[in-house]
Amino acid sequence: MPRFAANLSTLFTELPFLDRFAAASDAGFEAVEFQYPYDYRAHQIKDRLDAYGLSCVLFNSPPGDWAAGDRGTACVAGREEEFREGAKKALWYANLLDCPTVHLMAGVGDPADAATRARYIEHLRFVAEAAAAQQTLVVIEALNPYDMPGYFVRSVRQALVLLDEIDHPDVRLQLDLYHAQCTDGDITRLIQRVARRLGHVQIASVPERHEPDRGELSYPWVLRVLDRAGYSGWVGCEYYPAGDTVTGLGWLDAYTTTPS
Repeated sequence: MPRFAANLSTLFTELPFLDRFAAASDAGFEAVEFQYPYDYRAHQIKDRLDAYGLSCVLFNSPPGDWAAGDRGTACVAGREEEFREGAKKALWYANLLDCPTVHLMAGVGDPADAATRARYIEHLRFVAEAAAAQQTLVVIEALNPYDMPGYFVRSVRQALVLLDEIDHPDVRLQLDLYHAQCTDGDITRLIQRVARRLGHVQIASVPERHEPDRGELSYPWVLRVLDRAGYSGWVGCEYYPAGDTVTGLGWLDAYTTTPS
């Protein structure tokens, strides 16, 4: 059965970020992920991971100026130095937090533009080599155009083509099943096709992005498909609770194992 990680950027938001680690532990989680840790000193996060016996399993590279529309800088012209500094910062956090996986945010850009594509590939290779030196896995993720208009990696199909071109053992696919249902669909066959390339998985209901016990995807079925396909990594709970976070965790009762 899956090993669930609480996403502290979307769950337990009733509390300040640094208090969410205790809440996740109290709810039975043994692992957490989050989107952007950079507003906090790494040792503040590490202290809370250690205090509550939690593993950090994933976070994102710096997004740039989110309020100005940035969604990463890996593909963006004129931001090369900022990208490299941000990538180094992400890997420094990963090393200090003992986090095995970093999601590289691509940014807004046209995947049909040759220069944009070449820039992204070059930057991804740069990060992959640096990450491999410290045994950190790099993942890329397709984000749907409804939530992330203009994002460079727009479908799982496109992400797989990029992975083929990069051809690096330490670059894998982050499969967010909420986004994948919006962009690609046919989730059972999709999982079967990509299982050997998975580096991380995330879940949420579709289309509301709430708890995974509602919406158009049957997660008991989908998670069994993941098991049968041989995926044994973490499943991140990156959803927005329909109400109180703890009350909404009742969906975990459908699984025979406790979240771990």
